[in-house]
Amino acid sequence: MSKAYRVRMAAVGVFLLLVLAVGTWLAAKREAAVEAASWGLSFPQPGESPVGNATAAELRAYDAAYIGSTEEKVLYLTFDAGYENGHTEAILEALAKHKAPAAFFVVGTYIRENPELVRRMASEGHLVGNHTWHHWDMDKIGDLATFRKELEDTAAAYQEAVGREMPRYYRPPRGIYAQENLEMARDLGYRTVFWSLAYVDWKQDQQPSREEAFDKLLNRVHNGAVVLLHSTSATNAEILDELLSKWEEMGYRFAPISELFGKE
Repeated sequence: MSKAYRVRMAAVGVFLLLVLAVGTWLAAKREAAVEAASWGLSFPQPGESPVGNATAAELRAYDAAYIGSTEEKVLYLTFDAGYENGHTEAILEALAKHKAPAAFFVVGTYIRENPELVRRMASEGHLVGNHTWHHWDMDKIGDLATFRKELEDTAAAYQEAVGREMPRYYRPPRGIYAQENLEMARDLGYRTVFWSLAYVDWKQDQQPSREEAFDKLLNRVHNGAVVLLHSTSATNAEILDELLSKWEEMGYRFAPISELFGKE
Protein backbone atom coordinates (compact mmCIF):
# COMPACT_ATOMS: atom_id res chain seq x y z
CA MET A 1 0.00 0.00 0.00
CA SER A 2 1.59 3.24 -1.13
CA LYS A 3 2.06 6.26 1.08
CA ALA A 4 -0.11 8.38 -1.23
CA TYR A 5 -2.94 5.85 -0.94
CA ARG A 6 -2.73 5.87 2.83
CA VAL A 7 -2.85 9.67 2.85
CA ARG A 8 -5.92 9.68 0.61
CA MET A 9 -7.67 7.11 2.83
CA ALA A 10 -6.86 9.13 5.93
CA ALA A 11 -8.32 12.21 4.30
CA VAL A 12 -11.46 10.29 3.39
CA GLY A 13 -11.74 9.11 7.00
CA VAL A 14 -11.47 12.64 8.36
CA PHE A 15 -14.10 13.82 5.85
CA LEU A 16 -16.52 11.08 6.91
CA LEU A 17 -16.02 11.93 10.57
CA LEU A 18 -16.79 15.58 9.81
CA VAL A 19 -19.93 14.59 7.90
CA LEU A 20 -21.04 12.44 10.84
CA ALA A 21 -20.36 15.23 13.33
CA VAL A 22 -22.29 17.79 11.28
CA GLY A 23 -25.17 15.37 10.86
CA THR A 24 -25.29 14.71 14.60
CA TRP A 25 -25.24 18.47 15.30
CA LEU A 26 -28.05 19.16 12.83
CA ALA A 27 -30.14 16.33 14.30
CA ALA A 28 -29.66 17.79 17.77
CA LYS A 29 -30.69 21.23 16.50
CA ARG A 30 -33.81 19.78 14.91
CA GLU A 31 -34.68 17.92 18.10
CA ALA A 32 -34.24 21.03 20.25
CA ALA A 33 -36.03 23.39 17.88
CA VAL A 34 -39.42 24.74 18.92
CA GLU A 35 -41.99 26.52 16.80
CA ALA A 36 -42.98 30.12 17.52
CA ALA A 37 -46.40 29.98 19.12
CA SER A 38 -48.67 30.93 21.96
CA TRP A 39 -48.20 28.31 24.66
CA GLY A 40 -51.02 25.79 24.62
CA LEU A 41 -51.97 22.45 26.14
CA SER A 42 -54.12 19.43 25.39
CA PHE A 43 -55.35 17.10 28.12
CA PRO A 44 -55.63 13.40 27.14
CA GLN A 45 -57.63 12.27 30.19
CA PRO A 46 -58.53 13.76 33.59
CA GLY A 47 -55.55 13.47 35.91
CA GLU A 48 -53.09 12.72 33.11
CA SER A 49 -50.21 14.98 32.22
CA PRO A 50 -51.06 17.43 29.44
CA VAL A 51 -49.21 17.70 26.14
CA GLY A 52 -47.67 21.09 25.41
CA ASN A 53 -46.59 22.87 22.23
CA ALA A 54 -43.08 21.63 22.94
CA THR A 55 -41.90 18.65 24.96
CA ALA A 56 -40.15 18.92 28.29
CA ALA A 57 -36.99 17.62 26.63
CA GLU A 58 -37.11 20.24 23.89
CA LEU A 59 -37.59 23.03 26.43
CA ARG A 60 -34.71 21.83 28.61
CA ALA A 61 -32.28 22.86 25.86
CA TYR A 62 -33.31 26.47 26.60
CA ASP A 63 -33.42 26.24 30.42
CA ALA A 64 -37.21 26.26 30.10
CA ALA A 65 -39.88 24.07 31.69
CA TYR A 66 -43.64 23.66 31.83
CA ILE A 67 -44.05 20.62 34.12
CA GLY A 68 -42.21 18.92 36.93
CA SER A 69 -41.80 15.25 37.80
CA THR A 70 -44.85 13.25 36.78
CA GLU A 71 -43.85 10.61 39.35
CA GLU A 72 -44.41 12.87 42.35
CA LYS A 73 -47.54 14.49 43.79
CA VAL A 74 -46.13 17.99 43.77
CA LEU A 75 -47.56 21.30 42.54
CA TYR A 76 -45.80 24.53 41.60
CA LEU A 77 -47.99 27.59 42.16
CA THR A 78 -47.48 30.62 39.93
CA PHE A 79 -49.39 33.87 39.56
CA ASP A 80 -49.18 36.39 36.71
CA ALA A 81 -49.67 40.03 37.67
CA GLY A 82 -50.03 42.80 35.10
CA TYR A 83 -51.74 45.22 37.48
CA GLU A 84 -53.19 45.35 40.98
CA ASN A 85 -56.92 45.42 41.72
CA GLY A 86 -57.10 44.49 45.38
CA HIS A 87 -57.00 40.68 45.39
CA THR A 88 -53.32 39.99 46.03
CA GLU A 89 -53.48 40.39 49.81
CA ALA A 90 -56.12 37.66 50.11
CA ILE A 91 -54.01 35.40 47.90
CA LEU A 92 -50.92 36.01 50.04
CA GLU A 93 -52.91 35.25 53.20
CA ALA A 94 -54.11 31.92 51.78
CA LEU A 95 -50.59 30.98 50.72
CA ALA A 96 -49.25 31.85 54.18
CA LYS A 97 -51.96 29.78 55.88
CA HIS A 98 -50.90 26.71 53.88
CA LYS A 99 -47.17 27.51 53.98
CA ALA A 100 -47.26 27.25 50.19
CA PRO A 101 -44.45 28.91 48.22
CA ALA A 102 -45.46 30.61 44.98
CA ALA A 103 -43.92 32.54 42.13
CA PHE A 104 -45.40 35.89 41.12
CA PHE A 105 -44.50 36.93 37.57
CA VAL A 106 -44.91 40.69 37.51
CA VAL A 107 -44.50 43.38 34.87
CA GLY A 108 -42.25 46.33 35.53
CA THR A 109 -45.06 48.82 36.01
CA TYR A 110 -46.58 46.57 38.69
CA ILE A 111 -43.37 46.85 40.72
CA ARG A 112 -43.22 50.62 40.24
CA GLU A 113 -46.84 51.08 41.34
CA ASN A 114 -46.99 48.44 44.10
CA PRO A 115 -43.57 48.27 45.79
CA GLU A 116 -45.07 47.38 49.19
CA LEU A 117 -46.83 44.32 47.80
CA VAL A 118 -43.72 43.22 45.94
CA ARG A 119 -41.67 43.57 49.13
CA ARG A 120 -44.27 41.52 50.96
CA MET A 121 -44.15 38.77 48.33
CA ALA A 122 -40.38 38.55 48.70
CA SER A 123 -40.35 38.82 52.51
CA GLU A 124 -42.90 36.00 52.82
CA GLY A 125 -40.67 33.67 50.85
CA HIS A 126 -42.25 33.87 47.42
CA LEU A 127 -40.27 34.23 44.23
CA VAL A 128 -40.92 37.35 42.17
CA GLY A 129 -40.20 36.59 38.52
CA ASN A 130 -39.83 38.70 35.40
CA HIS A 131 -42.88 39.22 33.17
CA THR A 132 -41.17 41.99 31.11
CA TRP A 133 -41.76 45.73 31.37
CA HIS A 134 -44.37 46.34 28.66
CA HIS A 135 -46.11 42.93 28.46
CA TRP A 136 -45.49 42.84 24.71
CA ASP A 137 -45.75 39.82 22.42
CA MET A 138 -42.12 38.79 22.74
CA ASP A 139 -42.06 36.74 19.55
CA LYS A 140 -42.06 40.08 17.68
CA ILE A 141 -38.74 41.02 19.30
CA GLY A 142 -35.81 39.61 17.36
CA ASP A 143 -32.94 41.76 18.58
CA LEU A 144 -31.10 41.09 21.81
CA ALA A 145 -30.86 44.74 22.88
CA THR A 146 -34.65 45.24 22.97
CA PHE A 147 -35.24 41.87 24.58
CA ARG A 148 -32.61 42.54 27.24
CA LYS A 149 -34.09 45.97 28.04
CA GLU A 150 -37.55 44.47 28.65
CA LEU A 151 -36.06 42.21 31.30
CA GLU A 152 -33.41 44.51 32.71
CA ASP A 153 -35.79 47.44 33.28
CA THR A 154 -38.08 45.17 35.27
CA ALA A 155 -35.15 43.73 37.22
CA ALA A 156 -33.91 47.24 38.01
CA ALA A 157 -37.33 48.23 39.38
CA TYR A 158 -37.29 45.14 41.60
CA GLN A 159 -33.77 45.95 42.82
CA GLU A 160 -34.90 49.45 43.76
CA ALA A 161 -38.08 48.25 45.51
CA VAL A 162 -36.71 45.22 47.36
CA GLY A 163 -33.02 46.01 47.71
CA ARG A 164 -31.70 42.85 46.14
CA GLU A 165 -31.29 41.28 42.73
CA MET A 166 -34.39 39.90 41.03
CA PRO A 167 -34.38 36.11 40.63
CA ARG A 168 -33.74 35.19 37.00
CA TYR A 169 -36.98 33.46 36.13
CA TYR A 170 -38.99 34.67 33.16
CA ARG A 171 -42.49 34.07 31.85
CA PRO A 172 -43.40 35.31 28.35
CA PRO A 173 -46.50 37.54 28.39
CA ARG A 174 -49.55 35.52 27.31
CA GLY A 175 -47.18 32.60 26.76
CA ILE A 176 -46.24 33.97 23.33
CA TYR A 177 -42.71 32.96 22.41
CA ALA A 178 -40.27 32.10 19.65
CA GLN A 179 -37.19 29.92 19.73
CA GLU A 180 -35.01 33.04 19.49
CA ASN A 181 -36.64 34.43 22.65
CA LEU A 182 -35.91 31.23 24.54
CA GLU A 183 -32.31 31.35 23.39
CA MET A 184 -31.93 35.00 24.39
CA ALA A 185 -33.47 34.41 27.82
CA ARG A 186 -31.18 31.45 28.42
CA ASP A 187 -28.11 33.39 27.28
CA LEU A 188 -29.04 36.22 29.67
CA GLY A 189 -29.13 33.71 32.53
CA TYR A 190 -32.92 33.37 32.78
CA ARG A 191 -35.01 30.24 33.17
CA THR A 192 -38.28 30.38 31.22
CA VAL A 193 -41.36 29.05 33.04
CA PHE A 194 -44.47 28.00 31.13
CA TRP A 195 -47.34 26.04 32.76
CA SER A 196 -49.28 22.79 32.61
CA LEU A 197 -52.51 23.81 34.34
CA ALA A 198 -54.52 27.00 33.88
CA TYR A 199 -58.04 28.21 33.21
CA VAL A 200 -59.72 31.36 31.93
CA ASP A 201 -59.49 33.53 35.04
CA TRP A 202 -58.18 36.83 33.63
CA LYS A 203 -61.38 38.33 32.16
CA GLN A 204 -62.51 40.85 34.75
CA ASP A 205 -66.07 41.12 33.47
CA GLN A 206 -66.47 37.36 33.00
CA GLN A 207 -65.08 35.84 36.16
CA PRO A 208 -65.66 32.08 36.48
CA SER A 209 -67.93 30.81 39.21
CA ARG A 210 -66.56 28.76 42.11
CA GLU A 211 -67.98 25.64 40.51
CA GLU A 212 -66.36 26.36 37.15
CA ALA A 213 -63.02 27.06 38.79
CA PHE A 214 -63.04 23.89 40.86
CA ASP A 215 -64.15 21.84 37.87
CA LYS A 216 -61.09 22.91 35.87
CA LEU A 217 -58.52 23.03 38.64
CA LEU A 218 -59.44 19.82 40.44
CA ASN A 219 -60.24 17.58 37.49
CA ARG A 220 -57.18 18.58 35.50
CA VAL A 221 -54.64 18.63 38.30
CA HIS A 222 -51.75 16.19 37.80
CA ASN A 223 -48.38 15.25 39.22
CA GLY A 224 -45.76 17.91 38.68
CA ALA A 225 -48.28 20.54 37.58
CA VAL A 226 -47.06 24.10 37.11
CA VAL A 227 -50.25 25.98 37.96
CA LEU A 228 -50.89 29.37 36.35
CA LEU A 229 -53.39 31.64 38.08
CA HIS A 230 -53.89 35.39 37.84
CA SER A 231 -53.71 37.49 40.98
CA THR A 232 -56.27 39.87 39.46
CA SER A 233 -59.00 37.23 39.67
CA ALA A 234 -61.70 37.75 42.29
CA THR A 235 -62.57 34.08 41.99
CA ASN A 236 -59.02 33.00 42.74
CA ALA A 237 -58.88 35.23 45.81
CA GLU A 238 -62.18 33.78 47.03
CA ILE A 239 -61.42 30.09 46.51
CA LEU A 240 -57.65 29.80 46.99
CA ASP A 241 -57.75 28.72 50.65
CA GLU A 242 -60.30 26.01 49.89
CA LEU A 243 -58.53 25.04 46.67
CA LEU A 244 -55.21 24.52 48.43
CA SER A 245 -56.98 22.45 51.10
CA LYS A 246 -58.57 20.24 48.45
CA TRP A 247 -55.25 19.70 46.71
CA GLU A 248 -53.65 18.82 50.05
CA GLU A 249 -56.45 16.32 50.70
CA MET A 250 -55.60 14.76 47.31
CA GLY A 251 -52.04 14.21 48.58
CA TYR A 252 -50.25 17.08 46.85
CA ARG A 253 -47.50 19.22 48.33
CA PHE A 254 -46.43 22.67 47.14
CA ALA A 255 -42.86 23.35 46.04
CA PRO A 256 -40.90 26.37 44.77
CA ILE A 257 -40.37 26.53 41.01
CA SER A 258 -36.60 26.33 41.54
CA GLU A 259 -37.19 22.58 41.95
CA LEU A 260 -38.23 22.42 38.30
CA PHE A 261 -34.61 23.09 37.43
CA GLY A 262 -33.02 20.98 40.14
CA LYS A 263 -32.35 24.00 42.35
CA GLU A 264 -33.36 24.23 45.98
